[in-house]
Amino acid sequence: MSTDVDAAQLTGARLVERMTPRERDLAERVEAALPALRAAAEASDAAGEFHRPHIGTLREAGLLGLIVPAAYGGLGGGLRDLAAATFALGTACPSTALAYFYHCSSASRGLLGLEAIDTGLFTPAEAAPVRAFAERLLRKMGQQGMWLANFGSEQVKSSQSAITITTEAAPVADGWRLSGVKAYGCSTGVADEYLVTARIAGTSGADGIGLFFVPRDAPGVKERARWDALGMRGSATHGIVLEDVFVPADEALAIPGAFTRMLQMSRGSFVGNQLAVAAIYLGIAQGVYDYTLDYLGGLKFQDTGQPIAAESGFHQELIGRMSVDLETGFLWLRRQIELETSDPPLRPKPAVVRQWRLCKGVVCDAAFEVAVAALKACGTSNTGNHGVIARGLRDLSMGLVQAFPAERGRLEAAKMIVAGDGQALFSTAR
Repeated sequence: MSTDVDAAQLTGARLVERMTPRERDLAERVEAALPALRAAAEASDAAGEFHRPHIGTLREAGLLGLIVPAAYGGLGGGLRDLAAATFALGTACPSTALAYFYHCSSASRGLLGLEAIDTGLFTPAEAAPVRAFAERLLRKMGQQGMWLANFGSEQVKSSQSAITITTEAAPVADGWRLSGVKAYGCSTGVADEYLVTARIAGTSGADGIGLFFVPRDAPGVKERARWDALGMRGSATHGIVLEDVFVPADEALAIPGAFTRMLQMSRGSFVGNQLAVAAIYLGIAQGVYDYTLDYLGGLKFQDTGQPIAAESGFHQELIGRMSVDLETGFLWLRRQIELETSDPPLRPKPAVVRQWRLCKGVVCDAAFEVAVAALKACGTSNTGNHGVIARGLRDLSMGLVQAFPAERGRLEAAKMIVAGDGQALFSTAR
């Protein structure tokens, strides 16, 4: 890709400032995909269906391997590149951006595993299967250009953890049998393969968690009932049911404690790259903000012929409020990017995790407030159930609850400040 494009013209550069030439090159790939995503976003939202051609668009740009090392067929990008990409995609088609994030989040299960091996967290006997699984995963994303769905979340809740795993993996000849229900995860019925987190039979606690590749059309795999979501309607989040699904041994990572040791390598959020999901919601807010300024700039008072935005104090106050909220989101997210990518690290991991707990809620709340002010400013002409503002408002409402609301983030941060600990990320239950 050429690097002749001024970084200021790249959507991703509105979030990730001072891009290197290499980062600009990757951002140009994302920029080239935006028109196709934007063109289908309205219809995808109205139908409540994932727009499958978007996978081809992203694959042709090489973006399915954005954060996969070049040795495995990827583009070799990092967290800054992913955040810039999901922000930019969020301005065009939020549903696709969310599904893309979940695809990219699969890479952490390979990258963190390789890093844990290099750090010495595995014995030589353990390192070989961990490496084999990690490299298999990265090659699927890079060399093979597969679209993955990362399924961890379940409906079961625990007071001791954010995610409780009840899906069980029982050992059988030459592999494993998986049974359980994954309530949430993008690209249901769309992804080439599902990356499934399950509890190894006979174990308890997070050390008993394993990872398994499940082909979309494998015997025993079913889609859960589709739901009429408020927002992010084109991300296929209705989940899967696993009924005695066979997974070959070489498509699984079931070493006790391997999953938790891998997570130790994440700089910030426990599973890595999580700030890129907040970037999606900030991207939506940016799109709503840009639309509002353009709309109000072209709308004129009948008596004076002057643009409403130039003469109405009411509208100017709302624009000012939107600007503050948008900038608040940028400041928090840029700080989080800095904390998770600086070399050497600026703060120890517990402090970075605590900051993330606060950051996600602040960014998502601020983004939602941008859409609320836009609705007020642009009036009844924009209150149909479709269009940039209405769709943005619905999509942004999902950011208030996805993973955890701002209230939960503040609670967890307070526990870490006062007691030095917080809620664990993963646990298992029978």
